[in-house]
Amino acid sequence: MVGKHNISISEELYEKCKRFIENQGGFNSVDEFIEFVLSAVLSEEGAQGAQLSRKEEEKVKERLKALGYI
Repeated sequence: MVGKHNISISEELYEKCKRFIENQGGFNSVDEFIEFVLSAVLSEEGAQGAQLSRKEEEKVKERLKALGYI
């Protein structure tokens, strides 16, 4: 079994995630959605401890903005 850790996010971000799930479906909880997003970002960027280039960092920021996270 994989352990779980609690993290804190702003109420505003939590509500955005919740609305996204309600509108788009596909996830059973905000926790599940956040875990999916983090997993996708980290695996796409090959982030096994690797540094992101400035261009890659901007790409991630653009994705997060498009999803309404920042």
